[in-house]
This record gives sequence, structure tokens and C-alpha cells, in this order.
Amino acid sequence: MPTLTPRERLADARLYLCTDARSSPADLEDFLHAALRGGVDVVQLRDKSLDVARELELQELVARVASEHQALWAVNDRSDVATLTGAPVVHMGQGDLPTHAVRTLLGAEPLLGRSTHSAAQAAAADGDPGVDYFCVGPLWATPTKPGRTAVGLDLLRQVAASRPTSPWFAIGGIDAGRLDAVLEAGAERVVVVRAITEAADPERAARELRERLPATVRTG
Repeated sequence: MPTLTPRERLADARLYLCTDARSSPADLEDFLHAALRGGVDVVQLRDKSLDVARELELQELVARVASEHQALWAVNDRSDVATLTGAPVVHMGQGDLPTHAVRTLLGAEPLLGRSTHSAAQAAAADGDPGVDYFCVGPLWATPTKPGRTAVGLDLLRQVAASRPTSPWFAIGGIDAGRLDAVLEAGAERVVVVRAITEAADPERAARELRERLPATVRTG
């Protein structure tokens, strides 16, 4: 089977997982193997409590496990960490470095994601040649983004109706019980956190979500 490029993997990606560092490296490794066996396509370690040295150590673990499953892995916010680890994906929020600065630091190779919270931000990300994918949310208030106002499903409908040409993901409070509403609003890819990180059986939780996502996605 030919090895897919990161861009080809992104095009096929439907289920994106953000996780904290868990209770220990061994716990994180076991959890990642389970989630990736269940069908997670992209995994991002997002834990603001980590210092840089600890994050670098754990990103090496994430990279190794993701590579074993031929999945993508992403660094959140930190261009320095992305450079040092050779991350295939780096994700930036609206308050983080602008695209041209990220590209100056990292070059053209890593895939760049951007968080968006309005139709205008989504359109700007979709139209930015330096951005490879974007996320829309948070759809519901979530403890992983304290203080961030929920945007609701109406924004999701607006973005879907605009028919973006870039891959895009819905994010924020999505779980098995809310997934149908997210899909009905027009999303075809999702980012989840607690739906898998807090599951008693992460592999099963990931598989049940992945199997309900579309096998193919619309573009343009």
C-alpha cells in the first residue's frame, strides 16, 4: 500500500482528537493506541499545563504512536515545538501567529490549521493560500475553552452553505449525542475532546463516531 502524504491524509481525515497529557506517559500511549485503532485520523496534544521540555518529550511519544497507525499528529500554537519535533501539522488560534509569520518560521511543508469563530474568519481562512484547514466553533460551551462564547449551529450552517474549498472541521462540545445535529447542519468532519478522552472504552468511542461520519466529503 503506497504511503500517503500528509496532505492526502488530511483530505481523508474525518475525526480529529485533542487530548491532554493524561495521568502519565504510559497512560497517554495506551490511550492514543486505542483511539487511533478506533479510527481517529488526526491527534493533537493540547495541554497548557506542560512546560516546553515536557511537551517536547511527550510530542515525541505522540509522533511515534501516530506514525505506527499512519495518522497525522499536530502541535498546538507553538511554532518552536513544531520546528523541533518536525510536526506534520501545526494549529493556530485567532490570537496566535499570523499565517505569514508561521510560514516564515516553518516553511511551506507543515500543514497549517486555523481556529475560526465567525463566518468572516472562516472565509478568511478558506481564502488564505497558507492555511490548509480550519475549524469552526466552539459549537457549544466547553470546559476545554473556558470563556469562549459558543457560536451554535447557525454558524455551522452558514459555513457549510459557503461551500469551502479547504477541509474544515466542526469543534466544541461535540459528542455522540450531538453528532447528528452537527452533521445535519452541514459539517462532515469533527474535532472531539471529551467524547473520547473521558470514554471508558476510547477505542469503541472513536469507532462509533468515525463510523457515523461520511465516507466521502464535498469540496467547493
